[in-house]
Amino acid sequence: MRMMGAMSLVAVCGMLACAPARAGHVPPFKGNDTGGIIAYPLAAQTDVRQLAVAHCAAYGKVVKFLSVDPQYGGYISFACRWVPYGATELPLRTLY
Repeated sequence: MRMMGAMSLVAVCGMLACAPARAGHVPPFKGNDTGGIIAYPLAAQTDVRQLAVAHCAAYGKVVKFLSVDPQYGGYISFACRWVPYGATELPLRTLY
């Protein structure tokens, strides 16, 4: 019985040692109705302001940029706010 337990332990450790270590995939753009984040390398490829405006306009809100971390692996964060008082029109929704 001990020999069977030892062999199964060696087999499990061998499988774990051979399996690649993978981190979860993080999309370059992620958000919800309260705001979101955009990967900094995406800023060189697209207009991140337009991405954030279109995202918040889908919820009937306006965008407010919060911070930029300008390095590899950094993010641009933004918040979706309600339309300011005194605004009589809803924000524009861009359709692609």
